[in-house]
Amino acid sequence: MIATETITDEILRQTALRGAAKSICPSEVARALAPEEEAWRRLMGPIRAAAIRLARAGRIEVLRKGKPVSTDSEIRGVIRLRAAANPPASGDAAAPGNKTDETA
Repeated sequence: MIATETITDEILRQTALRGAAKSICPSEVARALAPEEEAWRRLMGPIRAAAIRLARAGRIEVLRKGKPVSTDSEIRGVIRLRAAANPPASGDAAAPGNKTDETA
């Protein structure tokens, strides 16, 4: 199985290449990591999970019918992924998971 970090890196790489104005299909990530059909299809669940984690962290957006969707509830159906317009800086204290003086 392919490591979660590898999947995350590939999602971020592909969405960065397309930019915030265009999106990618999760299957593009899967095919880049595992070209054989049976292998890439098995990656779709882990890719979807990684995409949701990235969206919750503000790094990408998950789209349905061209519009961003909330990751607070289950996302069903066909999705696409795109780079967030204003992703948090890597050292940003306000980034999800980082504590600030107010939350410490």
